[in-house]
Amino acid sequence: MPTIPIKTDLLIIGGGINGVGIARDASGRGLSVMLVEQDELASHTSSASSKLIHGGLRYLEHGEFRLVREALRERSILLRLAPDLIRPLTFVLPHAPHVRPAWMIRLGLFLYDRLGPRGGLPASRAVDLAPGHFGDGLKSRFRRGFTYADAQVDDVGLVRANAIGARQRGADIRTHTRFISAHRIEDGWRAMVRSMETGTEFEVDARVVVNAAGPWVGSVLDLMAGSKPERPPRLVKGSHIVVRRMHAGDHAYILQNPDGRVVFAIPWQGEFTLIGTTDIEWTDDPSAPAITPQETAYLCDAVNEWFERPIGPADVIRSFSGIRSLYDDGKSSASQVTRDYVLAEGPHMLSVFGGKITTYRRLAEHALAKLERYFPDMTPEWTADAPLEEDPQCAT
Repeated sequence: MPTIPIKTDLLIIGGGINGVGIARDASGRGLSVMLVEQDELASHTSSASSKLIHGGLRYLEHGEFRLVREALRERSILLRLAPDLIRPLTFVLPHAPHVRPAWMIRLGLFLYDRLGPRGGLPASRAVDLAPGHFGDGLKSRFRRGFTYADAQVDDVGLVRANAIGARQRGADIRTHTRFISAHRIEDGWRAMVRSMETGTEFEVDARVVVNAAGPWVGSVLDLMAGSKPERPPRLVKGSHIVVRRMHAGDHAYILQNPDGRVVFAIPWQGEFTLIGTTDIEWTDDPSAPAITPQETAYLCDAVNEWFERPIGPADVIRSFSGIRSLYDDGKSSASQVTRDYVLAEGPHMLSVFGGKITTYRRLAEHALAKLERYFPDMTPEWTADAPLEEDPQCAT
């Protein structure tokens, strides 16, 4: 005897930060929501970030002023709404004239201070890199630098907190549940999903499908009969390494490389330094990316250019890699592809390309604004003034 499909306003595919952010916002506006995630929440890209809430200082060089302005605004909001998950972090940018001239750095920091609210964070300034303070651990030839402020985040805790908030407002969050296929019905989509734990398959009738599957966003579109064709996402792998603490103090370093990229060296869990990230095109299975020896060497070399104590592959305690699903804007270099998000609309569906953990909340608002025509009784935006729910599993 056939089972009756489960009915819901939104079927969200993907349990990363964008999926749970949309689920929390939508359920708080009175919509019924089901979210399916094939693994655990935050199993992939959202747990492989640089653990930062930031405006993206380096994006200014690529002219992405809208993205930086929005990210700085969101940084201010999230610092206020999630103080247990997000804390201010001072960054030191040592100056090397052969990489970027001082006037360019000053101009970038001037814009960074003014494009969005600082939310109580201090303004940027020029500093002496004195040993024992901001110059701690650096080679003695680096005498001058700059400081600015951003924030550090428990990325997994942020995902869980949004999922808790969505559940508290009635959302049905199902992990270890895979989207199998979907086809159009009169007023939306009929999807087939499968429990990975029991093998049971069931149907879901959704008014709208939100494809927030991250690296699998293109694969999900391929499984939706009658969906609007989209260009495949640009998959880019970012890798990090963790080593023993490189310097004293609570500040982080942002290190300039001759290739124009920057590498972060961030205090991590008291006794470690988190170093990253790389940007490499990815064409393989996105489920289990791993750092390559070349990436490890790149990150070690980047740090060794600036720090007195050299590190090598033998000093790496652990590493992790994640796949970003970016909108293909045609740029030749992976590091130059836009980190801004694109929301691609189709009949009764929305696909999320790109995005940063910093801007997930605003992305959710934009997504629901695009879907308002399907839900005219949806209540107004609310998340900018609602503190994140506490995650009892999160350790600050």
